[in-house]
Amino acid sequence: MIKKNKSLKDLLLIHELAFILLIILAAAAGAIGIHMWEKSSQESNRINSLVTEVQQTRGDLYRQMKELFDAYFLDDLGAHAEYDNFTISVEKHFAQLKKITVGPAEQTAINDLHASYEEFVFETSTLFDQSKGINNEATKNAIKRSLNSGLETGLFKRYEDILAHTESLLSQKQVELDRQLIDTKRTSTILMIIPLLLAVLLLMFSRVFLKRAIVKPIDGVLKATSEISAGNLTHRAPEEGVAELAAVSKAVNDMADKLGLSQEALVRSEKQAAQGLLVPMLAHNIRNPLASIRAIAQVMDDPEHDAETRENLRGIINSVDRLERWTGALLAYLLPLKPQPSSSTFKEIIEGALTPLQQKIKEKSIIITLPSWRKNNTILTDQHLLEQVIYNLLLNAIDASSKAGSLEISLSLVKQVYILQLLDSGCGMPFTPDPSAMSAPTTKRFGTGLGIPFAFKVCDALGGTLKFSTRAEGGTAITISIPKTFNLADTEIVKEI
Repeated sequence: MIKKNKSLKDLLLIHELAFILLIILAAAAGAIGIHMWEKSSQESNRINSLVTEVQQTRGDLYRQMKELFDAYFLDDLGAHAEYDNFTISVEKHFAQLKKITVGPAEQTAINDLHASYEEFVFETSTLFDQSKGINNEATKNAIKRSLNSGLETGLFKRYEDILAHTESLLSQKQVELDRQLIDTKRTSTILMIIPLLLAVLLLMFSRVFLKRAIVKPIDGVLKATSEISAGNLTHRAPEEGVAELAAVSKAVNDMADKLGLSQEALVRSEKQAAQGLLVPMLAHNIRNPLASIRAIAQVMDDPEHDAETRENLRGIINSVDRLERWTGALLAYLLPLKPQPSSSTFKEIIEGALTPLQQKIKEKSIIITLPSWRKNNTILTDQHLLEQVIYNLLLNAIDASSKAGSLEISLSLVKQVYILQLLDSGCGMPFTPDPSAMSAPTTKRFGTGLGIPFAFKVCDALGGTLKFSTRAEGGTAITISIPKTFNLADTEIVKEI
């Protein structure tokens, strides 16, 4: 599965979103911390207000007790009015307490305290009412003793007990609040540290990312351009990093491939040009003496000569013929090809190549398997050049096959390209043909070694390809790929290169 490189634009967008997320997280952490701190501060202020209000009710209660004692022991005429004022003040404190209490525990404690205070007010108000119009000294003394003992040990003590319980409850609340403040501070610190850690991690990731996805690929591209400009066309830029740099590397590699092909084509054309100038002159200078030697040998071939002399003369003639064939093949290979496309069918081309081989096929009893011809197997190409190539390749296959061997010819059309296969059952090829070689090794006694290079040259001129491979069951598979429609512009571009 091919890993798809991410675009630099997408990665920058991801980084921007990550930074925005960090800002949001930092702001959220700050807001949460401030909210928790404000909530704790408000709770602390509320508890302090509760404590203050409770203490004020206690103070006013003591002042009421003082006014009550002043009224009975000092006969203070204004004590009752002051007593009523303090009652109003305490009621206000209880109203404020009930307003700021939270939770059933606090409300119960304040209600119990208020009920105890109301009981105290009720009892003391009765004493005020009883003191009016009493002139009996013994009765007054009895009321005073009741004030000293009953109120202090009864109502007031009960109020103090409830007050102590309320203060204990508020003290416990204060302890919990202090613990909550500590937790809030710790939580706020953690919330502030998390965005900082994420920012550090993002910074480290960005550094690693820039090095691996941008810096390293750029270094690879620079090195590749230096190597290619120095002539090392096999060097490749690593196609890694962000999509844009991977595309640049791929373009550099494609350029190197095209430069390599152009260089090979240029070297090949220069070699052929040099050979084209030299070989015709050599062929002319060789053919003239060869013709004379062959003519003399034919004249001297007389039945009156002994067998050894006649054998030597036939050897001379055969050698001259072999040199003549080699010279002719060399000229055919080096002369520039000018395809003349015309409409034909593969059936006509293959039958034309097989016709001159019928004698050899009969001599070796070769079984030929032809393709099941399609109704439409027309092709626009140079019929004579392609027929000559198929003839040479079939001749090689027949020569390599044993007696009663088989030779299969198959044809298929794939995406407007004909695939022709020649499958023999011979001994296989002892070498791998090289398209750039001027000649190929030959196992034939009088072979020139130019048949296969000539086939490569024709296939290239016709816009096709030629491949050789060894069959698993023995023999050689030759695959010729030829476009259904010959494009003259392609060959002109190849020639220019």
